[in-house]
Amino acid sequence: MTKPTIPLGLVFSRSGPYAMMAREMEKSALMAIDEVNQSDEFDFAFASRLRDPGGVVAAYHAACDSLIREEQVQHIVGCYTSASRKQVIPIVERTERLLWHPARYEGFESSDNVIYVGAAPNHNVVPLVRHMLEQIGADVFCAGSNYVWTWETNRVLREIVTSAGGHILAERLLELGETAVDHIVTEIIERKPPAVFNTLVGESSYIFMRALHAACRRAGISIPVLSCSLCEPELKLIGADASIGCITSSAYFESIESPQNRAFVARWKARQGADSHPSVDGQSTYVCVMLLARAIRRAGSSDIAAVRRAAANHRYDSPQGPIWVDPDNNHCFLTPRLARAALGCQFKIFWEADAPERPDPYLSNLDLASIAAKPEMAGDPPAKRSGHHLRIVK
Repeated sequence: MTKPTIPLGLVFSRSGPYAMMAREMEKSALMAIDEVNQSDEFDFAFASRLRDPGGVVAAYHAACDSLIREEQVQHIVGCYTSASRKQVIPIVERTERLLWHPARYEGFESSDNVIYVGAAPNHNVVPLVRHMLEQIGADVFCAGSNYVWTWETNRVLREIVTSAGGHILAERLLELGETAVDHIVTEIIERKPPAVFNTLVGESSYIFMRALHAACRRAGISIPVLSCSLCEPELKLIGADASIGCITSSAYFESIESPQNRAFVARWKARQGADSHPSVDGQSTYVCVMLLARAIRRAGSSDIAAVRRAAANHRYDSPQGPIWVDPDNNHCFLTPRLARAALGCQFKIFWEADAPERPDPYLSNLDLASIAAKPEMAGDPPAKRSGHHLRIVK
């Protein structure tokens, strides 16, 4: 018997400055949709309704307006950048739709009409900065794209670093898609900071990483690069030599050892090719579709209010580990992890929290003073410190 269909909006840019990541997310959404449609667990099927804003921020609002008016979708999965998400929120709030947002983001936002499946700042920014302070140094050079992700991430970084007695040595920003990075690389080589915090997006980041690696090699120096946004497919674009050693904070890495993730990676490679690699935002997009499907099944309806209630606190054993929606802020419980880029376009995980951590999008539980007050932790191996042990209260 043919299953009844539910239209599902997908909004991803197939062109523009971050097209590679958006295409990976679209592939993951379609993979999840196919699995839902082929599974006997669900008595409905999703009918994908695709829109491509082409990386133009203003086009995201028009794309969602088209999905809502012409396709009558109630649920939309998509948006890689925060700039695009902020274009979409007014229309989903006004029309009482639900946006399932997969990407990591900068926090300081909560909407009843958005389910935030990507990492909040306490899941990725805070663990990475604490590792930097404890293992590398308190002074840092910031290079990033000139939009809200960088602004807010650098603001959090600045507050934590200065509370620990460190300094933001410089904050250099490029417009989205800008690839003229030589002046930033030259300044980094001249100043030789203990670390570089990279919040550049897409091609800007790839060219910067290659240029910085080449300049460091010529100068005979090594400068650690830290990022909350790099993932396995991007390592291939950067190149093995230039990416090795980069320290990244993420809730998902392809190298996670669990039955769920091994099965997910096998299905991904069977579909996309043996030399392909799932990304954190792609995996999160897959999780968005699966969380939505399970919520619809539990609710017995795709109605927004019913789905929102059904999604709250419902545990899903995803490829990245157990995940569920906190009904207090519509963000997800996730397990923070830190890893270093290694050969083979992989990350080697060297620390992870003991259990999923409650999302704290406004960092209301962060005690800046305690970070500087516990220098003895710097000598502890990261693998022995859980995220819960590092949790502090403001």
